[in-house]
Amino acid sequence: MALFKIKGVVQNYAWGGSEYIPRLIGQFVVDEKCAEYWMGAHDKAPAIIEESGEPLNEFISKNPRQVLGEQVYDQFGRLPFLFKVLDVYDMLSIQVHPSKAEAEKGFARENEAGIPLSAPHRNYKDDNHKPEIMVALSEFWLLHGFLPKEDLKKVLRSTPELNHLLTVFEEESYRGLYQTIMEEPAAQTNATLQPLIDRILPLYESESLDKSSPEYWASKAYLSFCPVGDIDKGIYSIFFFNIVKVNEGEAVFQDAGVPHAYMEGHNMELMANSDNVLRGGLTPKHVDVAELLKHVSFKETIPNILEGEIQTDEVERIYKSPAPDFELSKIDLDFTSSYRAMSLTLEIMIVLEGEVKVSSEDESIELKKGEVFVITSGSSYHISTNLRAQIYKAKCPV
Repeated sequence: MALFKIKGVVQNYAWGGSEYIPRLIGQFVVDEKCAEYWMGAHDKAPAIIEESGEPLNEFISKNPRQVLGEQVYDQFGRLPFLFKVLDVYDMLSIQVHPSKAEAEKGFARENEAGIPLSAPHRNYKDDNHKPEIMVALSEFWLLHGFLPKEDLKKVLRSTPELNHLLTVFEEESYRGLYQTIMEEPAAQTNATLQPLIDRILPLYESESLDKSSPEYWASKAYLSFCPVGDIDKGIYSIFFFNIVKVNEGEAVFQDAGVPHAYMEGHNMELMANSDNVLRGGLTPKHVDVAELLKHVSFKETIPNILEGEIQTDEVERIYKSPAPDFELSKIDLDFTSSYRAMSLTLEIMIVLEGEVKVSSEDESIELKKGEVFVITSGSSYHISTNLRAQIYKAKCPV
């Protein structure tokens, strides 16, 4: 098969919403937090081929060189990316992803220690890095890297409860500041942050705070993650990191070492085929501070909002990144236009809006909103619509 439909897998995480993904894929779900829709071949949750019922990872493994293409198979030995739709209703954990070399070392080390892959204190689920790119499908808010030096100083000066950290930052820079708060006893965190919460929470509850302010997200995080007991250290990071608003159609790339957290909105996400996450707070899950500190990029980050590059066909917009594992693009069609291409490796596409017809050699399929299809390597194909349609496409850049 060169052209076929697949069914992705819904992942139910506590931070997900209950409406966006079910409506997109036409799946009725009751009382579930539908956070992510995985469209790929990750062993944890592979997509299923509709016609045969076969998992996509098993289909690829039977003839990987032909399905993936020579170049991708020789370089990666597997489908190198994982394609997702995300519905961020509540804030995600603050997290960092390791580099490829560090992921290989960490995975081998935990295997040698006999730590089960399913263990809650396991840091490395595989041996791969996890750079990722996201394109907003709505207004989207995230934390992304440390504030520039002068901006961070301004925040520490203007937030009375954090004034004492200004000297730490001036003397020990980003690493000293972050290590200080991550290693301090819970009692000290509570003593510092409780007065802050007591001051800003009434403002949040009276809707007096703007989403561009750390006080807004700190209040929301407190209500989500600190109902009883210790205050989550991740609230510090909300004041240390860039708060970024991304509009629909804009993208952000996040490489190894950049601390980040999605806070609100819907997006398409494409990443290396990995599930490695080192957490830094805003989560009930395991936080390994010592391991986290090894991988954080302790430098200022100037957020780079990507608009994408429109192609000569004027229907495809490619969001390019430094990652060799993946390339994400958006295809906008109407009844006067169409899209033609030759797949040099396996490509996965989801119809976000409208209905389309996809033809490849002697076969064709029709798809509606929320449906997903695969084109294997070495296939010429054509996509058209009777009205308007929007498609997101994932592939490896070869």
